[in-house]
Amino acid sequence: MTITLYAQPCDLAASGFYFKDAATFQKKAANLKNDFGQHVEEFEIQFIDSDDEIDCALANAFGINQVNFAAFLNCAENWEDWEKFHFILAVGECGYSFDYETVSPDDFDVDVFGVETLKELAERFLEDGYYGEIPESLQFYIDTDAIARDLAADYSEATIAGNSFVYRCG
Repeated sequence: MTITLYAQPCDLAASGFYFKDAATFQKKAANLKNDFGQHVEEFEIQFIDSDDEIDCALANAFGINQVNFAAFLNCAENWEDWEKFHFILAVGECGYSFDYETVSPDDFDVDVFGVETLKELAERFLEDGYYGEIPESLQFYIDTDAIARDLAADYSEATIAGNSFVYRCG
């Protein structure tokens, strides 16, 4: 996986640089001087590109900056997709905050379902017996659209990197 970031100096008299890891950032930042020969210390970190579309959404939810970009790169490299989706929903949609030094997708109370619509979730709940045992003679009379409307009080739909989910914030 390759993620490209850009360090945009806050000093308007300096030019930024592209980088792919924390070591490259440290080396380039340590040597960067503005047009007047002064050392540049503050940067805005911008997400540029990745091999995986989900990393863009992860960077957005992470709120990458000069302090936490190394932790973001570590998470993007080591987390599985389901962990990234869970984090993005928890932070980006549910409003959870996190400590970038110790962040784990398991820290958040969010239920994520791999279905595209609330109606599909209603159908899954019926199949899994969440509403109890339903006699076969009555199964065709159940209004899954009405159940889906009721579920909308607690559950929401989201699409991240082309993947659709239904989730509930705890």
